[in-house]
Amino acid sequence: MGEKKFAKKGSLKYFCRPNAILKVKKIVFLALIPLIMLSCASNKKKAPLSSEADLPGHTFITVTGCYYDIKYSQMEGLKAFRVNTEADALQALKKGLGDVLIIDDILFPVEEQQRLGIKMAFTGEDYFSCAYATRKGNVALRDSFNSFLSELRSDGTLGKITDYWINGGPEVPMPPMGEIKDPTPFRVVLAMKSAPMSFYRDGEWTGMDPDILKRFARYLGRPIVFSNMEISSAIMGIQMGQADFMGGCIFVTEERKKNMDFTDPYFNAHTGFFVNDDVSVKSQGLWENIQGSLFVEGRWKLIADGLWATILITILSILLGSILGVGYCLMAMSGNKTVRGIAGVYHYLMQGIPMLVLLLIMFYVVFGSSSLNAIAVAVIAFALNFASSSGGIFQHSVMGVPKGQWEAGLALGFTPFQTFRHFIFPQAVKDGIHAYTGQCVALMQATSIVGYVAIQDITRASDIIRSRTFDAFIPLLVVTVLYFLLAWCIRKTLTLITAKKNDHRS
Repeated sequence: MGEKKFAKKGSLKYFCRPNAILKVKKIVFLALIPLIMLSCASNKKKAPLSSEADLPGHTFITVTGCYYDIKYSQMEGLKAFRVNTEADALQALKKGLGDVLIIDDILFPVEEQQRLGIKMAFTGEDYFSCAYATRKGNVALRDSFNSFLSELRSDGTLGKITDYWINGGPEVPMPPMGEIKDPTPFRVVLAMKSAPMSFYRDGEWTGMDPDILKRFARYLGRPIVFSNMEISSAIMGIQMGQADFMGGCIFVTEERKKNMDFTDPYFNAHTGFFVNDDVSVKSQGLWENIQGSLFVEGRWKLIADGLWATILITILSILLGSILGVGYCLMAMSGNKTVRGIAGVYHYLMQGIPMLVLLLIMFYVVFGSSSLNAIAVAVIAFALNFASSSGGIFQHSVMGVPKGQWEAGLALGFTPFQTFRHFIFPQAVKDGIHAYTGQCVALMQATSIVGYVAIQDITRASDIIRSRTFDAFIPLLVVTVLYFLLAWCIRKTLTLITAKKNDHRS
């Protein structure tokens, strides 16, 4: 018997084979990868920041579209991590998603820095003029505010207001409300929801901006109405005439002047560069966090009002959308080719446009100059989208019923309508109820975007609370539970309704 060609597995000759040596090298290399990564991570510690010259090589956190985003994203060697709100920016810093948070220096006073576990690395040398924005060409309102601001500055009131909100000085009494000269509301959209510029407290918007603008409204003799949007939506609202003024520490830039008019500056903001503090922050218990997030300053009322807005929009959109869905179903099943074509175009249009885009188009373009409030516009937008999906469910459910059912009903002497009501409809409901329920739940969940058109639903209420407390856990947990309960209620309600109808017919 000849010599064995291969060495026995486990022997020294086995491991000395070329292929085996290669495998061993791969195993050793893979085992060393975690050690290499840890070594790189430990050597990656960056020098502390003390000036803008130290920024290259770091990642900065910024709110999307703000001045800091535009300026520092162009700096060579500096990477940007963008978020939508100031609260999200702080959470990103705490999680280590960036090295430094660049934002207004007044946003985090010393006591807030200690509470949140951050510190200011340094203050920028530049300062930026803040003013209120108004629609391009709204010269009369702008000049009226400039005259009012000049009076505030000359008698020292503006300085006292700034000292109160920025430095904690004595409160400045609000002038008495005079006669309403013009009942037309003075509409203000706030692009910031953080202290001390503008924030929600005890059921109303307050802060430096609302303080000044409330006085201006009394100067005009008009009632004032505040709303809050992200800055991109707020700018669109000003341009489309949905609001008269936009506040929220808005920087005046040459590029912005091309699309909006600005008042005279009322405040100068400096750049703050914030980093994580090495000092450990004392963590609070769950109950203390719940109290701080929901019960201080009556913040639970925000959740309650937001919940009502979510329920109202959901119910009205489902009802109107179902009615429109029946119309779409009839058109899609029509014997007229043109009518079916129109239904098909509508279906593909609604399915192809993102819900947020449709909502913005309806609010700013279609109903931009109408007197409809934001909730009514949202209901119409969601109903139009829901009509397409629910109508498709109706169509497939009805067409899924065998034609013999129609023939049997007509043979028994029933009219076409009676045949549909007693034979076709119950079977169609049974086949399509699960898909219809899913669409209802999806609609309810989609209402979380209505904050883009200044509707305070439960998601928007959560954002406002987070911007005040900078605590993400409790507000998001409450919203999660509420959405879960709403979805359960929708499913349970539709199940009970269909069960009762089936019991009644049987």
